[in-house]
Amino acid sequence: MSSGRHALPSRFGKLYREIAKFGMVGASGFVVNLAVFNLIRTVTEWQTVRASVLATVVAILSNYLGLRYFAYRNRDQEDRNSRRKELTLFLLFSAIGLVIENSVLYATTYGLGWDGTLATNVSKFLGIGIATLFRFWSYRTWVFRATGSRRTAEESPDPVVPYPEPALSGSWERG
Repeated sequence: MSSGRHALPSRFGKLYREIAKFGMVGASGFVVNLAVFNLIRTVTEWQTVRASVLATVVAILSNYLGLRYFAYRNRDQEDRNSRRKELTLFLLFSAIGLVIENSVLYATTYGLGWDGTLATNVSKFLGIGIATLFRFWSYRTWVFRATGSRRTAEESPDPVVPYPEPALSGSWERG
């Protein structure tokens, strides 16, 4: 067995783990979002998009806690200012995601006249999906950035190994 690590599989593994954690937090936020949305629609006489906006805000708050303390807990904040900046950026990009998500619902509800329970839930689901793609990109790029993410290739902790390293026995094994 070789102890050498290849940079490409290592980077993909890190990305897959990040996507999985983001997905777990997102799944819980999705449940919170739809549950609050349907609860508001059942209990109150609120308009569809107004109920959706409040549900999205509740989900955003729960997602911040999940992302900060679960998915991106290893990405430290140096000081109080960096925490404030992180939260400000998170809220900014979350607000853009809120607009994306609820624009889909608005278009189907008021543009197409689809205001039934099934139609609004499907529209909300579609809007959440589109907004999630934007949120994943923006959160990982701007909000929860890895410390030292601007290192050069020479400073990288996982150097590129072009060939399998020889094992101690002298035979070549794939790593």
